[in-house]
Amino acid sequence: MKNTTRRNMLRLIGCVALAGSLWNAAAEAEEPGQGWRPVTTVFHVHSDTSTGSDSLESLVAKARSYGIEAIILTDNFLLRFEYGLSPLPGLIRRTVALPSIMSYGVERYLEAIREANQRHPDVLLVPGVEVVPHYYWTGSLFGKDLTMHDAQKNILVVGLPSETDYKRLPVAGNYAAYEYGWPTVLWLSPVLLVGPAVWLLNRRVERKVKVGWTFMVVRSRQGGLGVALLIVAGLLLFNNYPFARPAFDIYQDGNGLQPYQRLIEYVRERGGLTVWSMPEVRDSHRYSFGRLGIVTVKTDPYPDVLLQTGDYTAFGALYGDTITMTDPGGVWDAVLGEYASGRRASPVWGMGEAVFHSRGQAGKELQDVETILWVRERTEPALLDAMAKGRMYASLRSKEYGLVLKEFALLSEATGEPAISGQTVRAPALTPVVVRLAVSSDDGNSHQTPFQVIRSGRLMKTGTESVPFTLTLRDTAPAAGEMSYYRLMIGTGEHRIVSNPIFIRGE
Repeated sequence: MKNTTRRNMLRLIGCVALAGSLWNAAAEAEEPGQGWRPVTTVFHVHSDTSTGSDSLESLVAKARSYGIEAIILTDNFLLRFEYGLSPLPGLIRRTVALPSIMSYGVERYLEAIREANQRHPDVLLVPGVEVVPHYYWTGSLFGKDLTMHDAQKNILVVGLPSETDYKRLPVAGNYAAYEYGWPTVLWLSPVLLVGPAVWLLNRRVERKVKVGWTFMVVRSRQGGLGVALLIVAGLLLFNNYPFARPAFDIYQDGNGLQPYQRLIEYVRERGGLTVWSMPEVRDSHRYSFGRLGIVTVKTDPYPDVLLQTGDYTAFGALYGDTITMTDPGGVWDAVLGEYASGRRASPVWGMGEAVFHSRGQAGKELQDVETILWVRERTEPALLDAMAKGRMYASLRSKEYGLVLKEFALLSEATGEPAISGQTVRAPALTPVVVRLAVSSDDGNSHQTPFQVIRSGRLMKTGTESVPFTLTLRDTAPAAGEMSYYRLMIGTGEHRIVSNPIFIRGE
């Protein structure tokens, strides 16, 4: 608790410094009497509603003990995977379903979060889900090379306004999002066999039977064919249920990123936010089924999706694994460069992903990865607004200490216009600008800490300082009509900070 108190005090001091120095006048001009304040948030957390082990009450208690003010939950929306054998894949199939929001009940889940927030106003719970937009099969069960791809190529969704919006998420296995159309008529066509089957069952066949010196007419029913038709109709209807299909076939691999872009557009149109989850994590497992051979379940790293998709909000820029996308000149800088040059409609932000399921799993604690959001008030709309606009930084920490970004600001000397992460300064072309940063640690001790200041994908300044330290760098605004940006990479190993960019446009 002592470290938690010290950490919160340092962040508060950073907030006061932020609001009281270069940009206080601008903040007051936007909303008089209010300034930005940091909210320590943990993003990508699972509860016992899906694949986590902690109840909402337990998560709140853990957050309180660590000084965490908000948790953005991302429980698994739907974990239903199936494989069917042709020509009756809907009838002869194996389905694996794990606990999820859909099995628990969307209304029940959202109501539980609302009630928890009423009981514990000091820790804000924000609902969200982790979804599997698509997976697909290659190989053959009989060929003993069956492989399921992309079951961990996931997107995190937060901020949808209604229960219905969640229920109809266009993701793999969600019947509510299946599409009806002219094929539905074909899938229902086996019902046409019922009429002939009933006729055959009721039809009487006459035949003459010789009895002594005369003949007798015998009427009998021969319902075998009618029964057979009823069985065939029932099997086909059961195979075709629910008489609709997902937009993308799980038995072929030619869909590319269409299922993911479709989900992103669905969420964006409804005012929600999407985050590509852990793009560089590799997942591969092999399961033995005896004589049927080995079934492989795998997801390859997918960093290039940041360049190949659009209109999403953010990606996992910091989590407990190797990350190269945030390196100077890496994939993130390529995406930010597209925005700066006008080839992308909006910037892409970086977030910290806790990927928390239970304490001690893979050595994880709830506080290991934090996202610090800059808001005017600690409410769900304010947190989502900060997330949507990039007013945040991600921090990876140990149980001993974490680094604190007390200040990161850009100021035009010509206009006095300031900006923090996620914002844009407009300055006269080629006029002086100032970049200012201040870093400390929440244990109050001195630590040798490397840092990188990155300008539009290239290193502007790098070195090692002993925290706490402050740096002021001078630079020049870009030419008229051009845009550049600054971002930070601080620390190494289990003590790191990844900031979001500040943009500057030459006027």
